[in-house]
Amino acid sequence: MKKFYITFIICILSISFGFSQDLMKFTLKGKISNAIDSTAIEGTTLLNITKVDGTISNKNGLFEIDLQESDTLLISHIGFESIKLKITRDLSKGTELNIELHPKIENLEEVRIHKLIGVLEIDIKNVPKDKYNRIHINGLPQTYEIRKNNNSVSGLSVGQALTNPVDFVYNLFGKKPKKLRDLKELKEKDATREILTNRFDREIILDYLQMDTTELTETLSECNYSAYFISKATDLQLIEAVLECYENHKAVREGNTSKQETKK
Repeated sequence: MKKFYITFIICILSISFGFSQDLMKFTLKGKISNAIDSTAIEGTTLLNITKVDGTISNKNGLFEIDLQESDTLLISHIGFESIKLKITRDLSKGTELNIELHPKIENLEEVRIHKLIGVLEIDIKNVPKDKYNRIHINGLPQTYEIRKNNNSVSGLSVGQALTNPVDFVYNLFGKKPKKLRDLKELKEKDATREILTNRFDREIILDYLQMDTTELTETLSECNYSAYFISKATDLQLIEAVLECYENHKAVREGNTSKQETKK
């Protein structure tokens, strides 16, 4: 029976190894441009969420990043709609990709355009938005969804999450330790650390934590971080704060030490 069990485990491992070997690895090259006027966008973040690695586009909008089939790539730039791209074999084809980002539409009630002959009032609610719901990458037949903000937290309502926000982070990392490892890698890898040092939009950390801005603020406030720090800190500093908050809360839960005051 023991011999059969060992043989069964070896077969399972062999199948898993064979499957991973079938996943294609390749370098994705392309250009990031503005969908409105086709101008190049410098400094766009391309983050491989699966492998916790990333790069940014250069002054000509060009980028190059190593990927593997089935990875997920987050493409984002302040002021533009972000894109989550699932990596498929189609993307391994030799042609460079032209990825167009659409500017974010501000939630304004109306826009006034002043001209020499008068004033034209436009109700922003009547501006068609459907064209921003999907994007097309040149050279590929399929389209990709623009990333939508998710205000739910793994099935919890906002009210439930805010009841004890620090407990939520503790439970999240406890049930999904990979998320904890990913956050640590984000702040430790040179490429992602450099990206996070220059970002202030919270998008990456919110995506990893499956939180919205309010929930992140409540969590860090509970850990005694000031409102000024939360609003002015870089994304890297916020990730470090969340990890410190988690470690302190973990120590308290396990009875190893008392909660430490964090002064920021």
